Amino acid sequence: MKRKICVITGTRAEFGLTRWLMDEIKKSSDLSLQLIVTGTHLSPEYGNTAWEIEKAGFKIDRKLDMLMSSNTAIGITKSIGMGIIGFADAFENLKPDIIVILGDRYEIFSAATSAMISGIPIAHIHGGEVSEGAFDEAIRHSISKMSHLHFVAAEEYRKRVIQLGESPDTVFNVGGMGIDALSHIKLLSRTEMENDLGLRFGTKSLLVTFHPITLDTVNSSKLQMIELLNALKSFKDTTIIFTAPNADTGSSELLKLVQTFVNSNENSYLYTSLGQLRYFSCMKQVNALVGNSSSGLLEAPSFKIGTVNIGDRQHGRLKAKSVIDTAPDTHSIISAIKYVFSEKFQKGLNFVENPYGEPGASKMIKEKLESVSLDKILKKKFHDL
Repeated sequence: MKRKICVITGTRAEFGLTRWLMDEIKKSSDLSLQLIVTGTHLSPEYGNTAWEIEKAGFKIDRKLDMLMSSNTAIGITKSIGMGIIGFADAFENLKPDIIVILGDRYEIFSAATSAMISGIPIAHIHGGEVSEGAFDEAIRHSISKMSHLHFVAAEEYRKRVIQLGESPDTVFNVGGMGIDALSHIKLLSRTEMENDLGLRFGTKSLLVTFHPITLDTVNSSKLQMIELLNALKSFKDTTIIFTAPNADTGSSELLKLVQTFVNSNENSYLYTSLGQLRYFSCMKQVNALVGNSSSGLLEAPSFKIGTVNIGDRQHGRLKAKSVIDTAPDTHSIISAIKYVFSEKFQKGLNFVENPYGEPGASKMIKEKLESVSLDKILKKKFHDL
């Protein structure tokens, strides 16, 4: 009998990272793919992206609507509760042998909590990482403690998961899922992207992705966004492409600020969600990624472009030499952007190496899911260093 592998995805970006693993599972003669779709995939505000999953050839076994209309702290807390209830029902119906989850979002936390209580083994991807400016940090490490198999992106992260008390025999360094995805994708050309997005890149272009800083004070994200937008006003000769912030605490307010900026600056454009193909293709054409997204650290170095990493949201992650950390104030951001445009910086990009490994993560994870014994896997001993 085939082993039932239940993959859970809650965001378009997350699906982009796991789809090649899902493809490997589908092709396996020993595994059977189950798929639960939740979070922003089912939200009109974020493009109802569940259709993209079906278009890619995957059968969705359960659509689990858990997002409240409010993205306040209370709304997100209630969403987590709704998610736990929904996943409990889904797991009872699907009866997976193991679930596969990626990252650190609250939708995934709901899934892990429900699976743990239901006695279902958990395989977690991209554990051990650090992002000290967001509550994702606590969620990520909590999921690691609930999980039984760990697929990490770098040796430093493997050591950190072991430091949390997980057995070294269950922690595997497979490299970054984004790097693996890049090896499967044929990027769109510059002309194709310009026609698709309805813009011209020009000689200078920036991709801007700025998410809420969920561990700072209530107004911190808003104030940092205002500083960023004030800085971007100085670059009238630059094509500025915004993607919408994550569905986290305070994201609606950030989105309104960006919309106002785009409406009054004709060199700027806003897209709710580009999807992985267009997002990566856009990276290929711009000079730098600006903001506080993990994609500026995990994937951007592979494109030999700069990253202006603003504030503390990603503090603690491994970084390539192409990543420029900057304080979240207008003057510092302007200086950092000017530096990534400089001839000196651009020449150095040719020698940048991505610290998140080589392609092949999806295949390695699939092989472990085929071969690992699930007998007695639920009972874990704390591994002391």
